[in-house]
Formats: sequence, structure tokens, C-alpha cells
Amino acid sequence: MAINGFAATEFQLVLLRRMADFHPELVERAVHRLGASRGDLREANKRWQAMIRSSRFPYGARRYAAVLGPPEAVLPRHIGDLDCTAQHWELPLWPGLRFEILLGPAGAGSPPWNEWLVRAPGVPAPALRTLADLTPWSCVVSDVAAAFPPAVPREGSAPTRWQLDLTAPDAGGRPRPCTADFTWGLLQEVRVHGVRADSTGEAAAPIG
Repeated sequence: MAINGFAATEFQLVLLRRMADFHPELVERAVHRLGASRGDLREANKRWQAMIRSSRFPYGARRYAAVLGPPEAVLPRHIGDLDCTAQHWELPLWPGLRFEILLGPAGAGSPPWNEWLVRAPGVPAPALRTLADLTPWSCVVSDVAAAFPPAVPREGSAPTRWQLDLTAPDAGGRPRPCTADFTWGLLQEVRVHGVRADSTGEAAAPIG
């Protein structure tokens, strides 16, 4: 499935473009695995931004079906008293994950409530016990939240970014308060607080 030559490869490049601010070396390797170039990365992101701003481009869940094909799975979800629906697509770069959009009761014609990478059903999460286990691209939001409760979600610096405030033990077993940064739901970086102050005065040091 594709729309004007824009399909799964190009969509993965769009996801990677948003991750390049954190780990350009990981993005470079992933772009190579897709048989693409940095120019392709920029062009895919430019085309996607133009498409989603076009009045002719499908809206809501239909835009993802237009470029990725029918969802691999459509799953019921319950959030409080609301009946919701999750749609999943497999992406070759992350075979153990799925790209998920969460739709409210209004269905496919409404904007998704969430759009991110999640753990694929039946695929076990990695063992996350200490800060050393929180390596870039190793896990998704739900993996970290389940491993280090009670993690507190916070909005990130952009619509495709999320954060979790949590406490995890370091190599010596000492609990360390930290913030995990995610792009499209995939872990990018963990900043440990109380280690050193950055230029803004916030005590934080990245790991991973």
C-alpha cells in the first residue's frame, strides 16, 4: 500500500527524523538498513509534513492506512468508561514493536488520541532492573512504567515526545530519581537528577 510513492519505508524515515536529535548514529544505521540516505530522510519528512497539511490527504486513522495498508490488528481498549480502539501496524525496523494509534469512541474519522510505538502483543518486555538496562531504543513507555512504578508521565518538548519521571537503582543499588525521554514511544535517553547541574540549573546527567 502506498500513496504517491509514500509507503512503509518513507513512514519509518519520518519516525527516524524525530529521533535524530538524540542519537544520530543510531538513526544513521537504521536509515542504511532501509536502503535509504540522509537526503531520503529529509525528503520523506518534508513530504509527510506537506501531506498531513493537505486538505486532500485522508484524515485520522485513514491517513495511516493510506501509507501502511490495513492495520495488522484492531484491538478493543477501555479507558475509564470509554470504549476505544487501538490499531497496529508492523514496521520492519522494530519487529518486536508495533506502531499504534489509539482512537476514541468517534472512530477512524477522528484524530488519534495517541500515535506511538508499543510492545507487540505476546512479545515479552526486556528485563529492566537498573539504570544500566535503560539503553536507547531498548524499550517503550509501557515497559519502563511497568518496571519502575510509580512512574509519572509528563508531556515532552514536542507532540511526538513523552517523558516519564521515575526512580531506578544505579549499579550500586542506590535509587536515583531520573527522567526518561521517549520519541514516538521509543526510549531515547535517561537523565539522572542530582548528579550535576546543566546550563539551565537543572541537575541532570544523561546516560545511555
